[in-house]
Amino acid sequence: MKFIDIGKSKERVLRSDAMKKGITRAPARALMAALGLTRDEIEGPIVGIANSANEIVPGHIHLSAIANAVKSGVRSAGGTPLEFGVIGVCDGIAMGHQGMKYSLASRELIADSIEIMAMAHLFDAMVFIPNCDKIVPGMLMAALRLNIPSVVVSGGPMLSGLYHGNKVDVIDVFEAVGKVSQGMMTEEELAQLEESACPGCGSCAGMFTANSMNCLTEALGLGLPGNGAVPAVSAARIRLAKRAGVQVMALLEKGLRPRDIATKRAFENAIAVDMALGCSTNTILHLPAIAREAGIQLDLELFESISDKVPNICALSPTGRHHMEDLDAAGGIQGVLKRLAAGGLIDGSVMTAMGRPLSEILAHARVEDDSVIRPLDKPYRPSGGIAILRGNLAPDGAVVKQAAVAPDMQVHEGPARVFDKEEDAVDAILTGKIMAGDVVVIRYEGPRGGPGMREMLGPTSALAGMGLDASVALITDGRFSGGTRGAAIGHVSPEAAAGGPIALINNGDRIKVDIPGKKIDVLLDDETLRKRREAWTPRTGAMFGGYLDRYARQVGSAAGGAVFE
Repeated sequence: MKFIDIGKSKERVLRSDAMKKGITRAPARALMAALGLTRDEIEGPIVGIANSANEIVPGHIHLSAIANAVKSGVRSAGGTPLEFGVIGVCDGIAMGHQGMKYSLASRELIADSIEIMAMAHLFDAMVFIPNCDKIVPGMLMAALRLNIPSVVVSGGPMLSGLYHGNKVDVIDVFEAVGKVSQGMMTEEELAQLEESACPGCGSCAGMFTANSMNCLTEALGLGLPGNGAVPAVSAARIRLAKRAGVQVMALLEKGLRPRDIATKRAFENAIAVDMALGCSTNTILHLPAIAREAGIQLDLELFESISDKVPNICALSPTGRHHMEDLDAAGGIQGVLKRLAAGGLIDGSVMTAMGRPLSEILAHARVEDDSVIRPLDKPYRPSGGIAILRGNLAPDGAVVKQAAVAPDMQVHEGPARVFDKEEDAVDAILTGKIMAGDVVVIRYEGPRGGPGMREMLGPTSALAGMGLDASVALITDGRFSGGTRGAAIGHVSPEAAAGGPIALINNGDRIKVDIPGKKIDVLLDDETLRKRREAWTPRTGAMFGGYLDRYARQVGSAAGGAVFE
């Protein structure tokens, strides 16, 4: 918002004035009156509320309550909130079937649809209410693309469940499938676990993709303190939503926009928090895509360099025994930032959605539990939770959540067991056709080849449930859930559909993975690979029709964030 001096008075100039001021805009005012808005409400700042509430995603089932709290805050600060809906896919429900092809693809639709709403209705400011995997990055992409004063307030994480006295979450259910197939668990026990693991609303309780992105939103400065870890069911989440509504009006008054906050240095802070937390490998897709909307390039080398110097100081499920409510009680993302700042690992001068530099905000932060947020000199790992691997199998890079890999699997060599789609690999695993020492390769599941770059929590969880995650590696040009543990290496680029080396592997080829050395190679000489490439033919023909065909034609490499080219 800016002001123009007119004598002794000041007239407010708003973005929305172009649709509601003057005689020619009388029809628009009439239509806004039809909404029940008063003259004062029409004349005030119009704040768009992008809400991804729906009745199919547990992380979204309660978002109408969050939206009502946001609107209360906006109104108390003199704004006029107008809410609209945004789509959202539940990755857990979409997992393992055709539905997962639409998950990553939804990210671009979310950003585009929000852009349409904000540009068509000239909102003066926006509050974004996401929760879950692609919705958070999609909304952040929209925020930076639009670059009008904005605050993000997520729905918050789910609490962990309790099963036979132990904390559990949805990943325990996924892994139980493998246990049942091996006779290690009965179907009756599985049914009990199903009803215990997810006790209510919120994004699934571990450091999976949804919570990773909500935490990084806070670290980036576009979410208020508490955005990442305050539980969905807590009254503190409702108070946070009210503060978000008030704060977006303050940002409008100051003229502070998302690109003023989400600078290159702020993204580097977010990557540092990513490495400290041991976040989902999907952050390597989403952060570059979000930054691109602000004209900022985040390449894999930047992730590598930050990972090399930032220790992994948290171990939340699936890596460790802690859950999101433990992180919140220990000091939350502000506590993690405070710890990193003390080690000179982040830049405290960056601006935040609080309208103040990060260093000022962190003055009030505390770490309450060193067992959850470890001191920098007592980390779980001396380097970050994610590693970038390269070699003749992945010339443009591959990604692994190294914090979730057993020590014995940090270096592994074994024969390839090759599958051209996820379902075939899952069937082979569950029917006992995969042996200790194997390297499972799942290809043609990349952004273009899938299409949609499916998450593969099914095969990784089956391996873990059968006790094979400490002896079998899994490599794919697709991707993995943040809930994955084990030597699961994804984002292999170039992908098979683009003629990447992963398309040339045969059953029995020896593959070597060296995570500390950041290498991934198929043990074949250049001449053999050259001859196989000459014999390789691209897949052709129709795929699925509709949006997926359009997505496959437009999407780029995972190494660049799988953005539209």
